[in-house]
Amino acid sequence: MFPETAHWLRMAAPSFSPTVLLKDLGRMSTHGQARRHFAVSRCLTAKAPPARRPRERVEIPGLEMVTYGERMHYVPGLAKPVYPQWERDYKDPRYYKAPPAHQMPLYKEKPCYVYNQRTSALEGVQQALWLTKSKLISGLPPHLLSLAENPANQIPDQDERVQNAIKHARFWDTTEDRPRKETYSNTLLSNLLHLCATLQSRHPAIGRRFPAEKYSLAASWKRGEDLFQVRGQNGLLYNCMDPLPEVSGKQEVGDTADHILKVFYPVSPSIDLQKVHLYEEEVNCSGFRKGFPYPHAHTLYFQGAGDVNCKLLPEQFRAKMVMFAFGNALARAHSLYGTQPQSLLGHPITVQAVGTNGRLFQFLVFQLNTTDLSGDDGIKNQVWLDEDVELYDYAKVRPLIKKKQVKVPAGLAGYRPETFRKFLALYLHGAV
Repeated sequence: MFPETAHWLRMAAPSFSPTVLLKDLGRMSTHGQARRHFAVSRCLTAKAPPARRPRERVEIPGLEMVTYGERMHYVPGLAKPVYPQWERDYKDPRYYKAPPAHQMPLYKEKPCYVYNQRTSALEGVQQALWLTKSKLISGLPPHLLSLAENPANQIPDQDERVQNAIKHARFWDTTEDRPRKETYSNTLLSNLLHLCATLQSRHPAIGRRFPAEKYSLAASWKRGEDLFQVRGQNGLLYNCMDPLPEVSGKQEVGDTADHILKVFYPVSPSIDLQKVHLYEEEVNCSGFRKGFPYPHAHTLYFQGAGDVNCKLLPEQFRAKMVMFAFGNALARAHSLYGTQPQSLLGHPITVQAVGTNGRLFQFLVFQLNTTDLSGDDGIKNQVWLDEDVELYDYAKVRPLIKKKQVKVPAGLAGYRPETFRKFLALYLHGAV
């Protein structure tokens, strides 16, 4: 382009309005395909071809449509023949077509609301408390925390070894400047569990546990007139030969009858839960066969960054911990006491849960006191929750420098030993 022409085009460009410019572009386009314009962005010139409308087939009663089916080749002017669907006389799983939902044997008119491992409950913990008919208690029980305060139950050189476990997960296990959260979170959890397992020589009951992954849980209950279920896979579970002891006594359990559950009207308690019509009404499975030598759930370990395709917010992540801890306890209660609702269990069932994203930890203890969950009155279940507990502040491969000042030094900074003591206390619960 000549310099004089470019000069006049730059001077004339502000005089054109966007409407005039779009009209000009429409005139210059041919058959829906825009031409290339150097002075206009791509979003104004690019045009996708219109969607092809399906041709409507007209059927006139009493008239037979003339097709080219008998001639075995296409004939202009004749209609396209319609052949009946060919059905195989043998079963081929590659081309299997499921029947309509209402024709399946498990179909029911009444819906069931399912909570799975990817459910993001809108109201978070409060919604989980209503679904499980539970009372929330802030913090962990004091007598449980005292287990890790005793020097006899601590690991030799505990703080130094925990910091080395953090450094191994964040620095030594990778060559990346910024490792992925799902990678170092899994490594850190494995390192901390390995450190806690070194106390087996002092407490032999630790050897009566068994870790399990990729197991499927299923538990059902009625809340009001609605049917709810917890189904899915939920991280790492430590099973035990012996059940966990009760956290609260009979007096504290009886006092829960005066607790009033918080409602969140006009939001429905079943919001964000999967609504299904194909289900079994009384499905209760702990994920293990009958006669399994480790039938009691001890502690669930969740990873906040474990599922790349589904990332939950902290509030919804804690709700997931409550629901799956409740599901494991309920499945065990149904196997011991039957599926009939029990207003007060003879021996309450306790299940623990720990969630982490590699830096923040969530600690939870759930005690199932009743399986009569239909109404809001009577005995409630109990939940102890200690949320957003930091294990350390920063773990930097390179220092953070702003305005020529080192804001965060390289390495591990802000280690908090009390967080690991809570982790250790839950691990030692039932073995000391």
